[in-house]
Amino acid sequence: MNDTKSNAMWGGRFAAGPDAIMEAINASIGFDKRLYAQDIRGSRAHAAMLAAQGILTDKDAEAIREGLLTVLSEIEGGSFEFSTALEDIHMNVEARLKALIGEPAGRLHTARSRNDQVALDFRMWVRDQCDAAIDGLTELMTALVAQAEAGADWVMPGFTHLQTAQPVTWGHHMMAYVEMFARDRSRFADARVRMNESPLGAAALAGTSFPIDRHATAEALGFDRPSANSLDAVADRDFALEFLSAASICAMHLSRFAEELVIWSSAQFRFVALSDRFSTGSSIMPQKKNPDAAELIRAKIGRILGAQVALFTIMKGLPLTYSKDMQEDKEQTFDAADSLMLALAAMEGMVKDMEANRPSLEAAAASGFSTATDLADWLVRELDLPFRDAHHVTGTLVAMAEKKGCDLPDLTLAEMQSVHEGIREDVFGVLGVHNSVASRMSYGGTAPEQVRAQLARWKEMLG
Repeated sequence: MNDTKSNAMWGGRFAAGPDAIMEAINASIGFDKRLYAQDIRGSRAHAAMLAAQGILTDKDAEAIREGLLTVLSEIEGGSFEFSTALEDIHMNVEARLKALIGEPAGRLHTARSRNDQVALDFRMWVRDQCDAAIDGLTELMTALVAQAEAGADWVMPGFTHLQTAQPVTWGHHMMAYVEMFARDRSRFADARVRMNESPLGAAALAGTSFPIDRHATAEALGFDRPSANSLDAVADRDFALEFLSAASICAMHLSRFAEELVIWSSAQFRFVALSDRFSTGSSIMPQKKNPDAAELIRAKIGRILGAQVALFTIMKGLPLTYSKDMQEDKEQTFDAADSLMLALAAMEGMVKDMEANRPSLEAAAASGFSTATDLADWLVRELDLPFRDAHHVTGTLVAMAEKKGCDLPDLTLAEMQSVHEGIREDVFGVLGVHNSVASRMSYGGTAPEQVRAQLARWKEMLG
């Protein structure tokens, strides 16, 4: 087959042939330029340490410091020209530094490899994302607490299997998500503690013969300590996997809440009204108000969980230490972090803006025989029935009410006594939804008093 024709078939847009293809597959600057701030910060710390150790002259160290600040300013100002031929952010920065200060730039890479350099940059970037996620979750939790406080004693149906189960309070439901997102926040915080070890100084894989001070660079870059094994330092991507794991669980929680908002804002439920800021109209149906923000949040778990699976797949078969496969660790992590932060911000906005429809919530709470468990509990407590017997009596009364087309409180005392003669007039005191929720005084229960106690605890913790 003709070589030109062959290249056209498999080379596609790479008109220059294999060299262009290799450059395209090898280069990472298209995405790892996001690491510029971490790369320059790490280089500044490394240069300062080399000077302190007498490996670099103070004059060269100062030239490097000033040159790196200029590069940083150019990137942030948008005037820096990134080159695919220079492969990655490290070489792009170093090449520009050399153009600015000349020969001293070549001394910056003393006692360092791109292996520990990229491990450092990526680790610092992920650490920053943990901090951002913690802040975003704190803001969302604060918004949920405000919703819970406004409706601490508003009744609504609690569901199992999306079927009416027992009455709960709006405040209690909101606080359930506070607990979920608090666990997410703690996962990011825990992951941050584990990843806070500096790989800088591990060099290519074996460490270096230069008398460097890894503790000094670790401290300068905000790490608790340097990593203890040079092989592990350059081979490790657990920090990214932990971040993606925490992000996936958090996205799952966001998706569950988003699903409820989609259901609750429907014409069939009317539990909440979402603001126009987080809804869209229909191109053909003028009456529609679509909860698009909630639906998109619900979908973000796919991208975030996909990123986690992708990185697990990349890492699972790699021998120690560095392999080029690991260049594929960043794009999906960047995308997952962006998706998570966008979802957190959108959910916080929806929670702040949404208005709960108290009459609809209360009407729904009283439907579906939601106080049946309260009746069974009353039979156990007041008539000393075994719970299984009380369950049977209550089921019979529910069937009776269902046949009459009414709810339990609408049955007459005589009708109830026809099922069990011991039932007394005071049974009606437990059948109202407000009485039901007020009685749930166990720690962590839905009683308004318990909800307010949890609110006070969380308001103190959130500051």
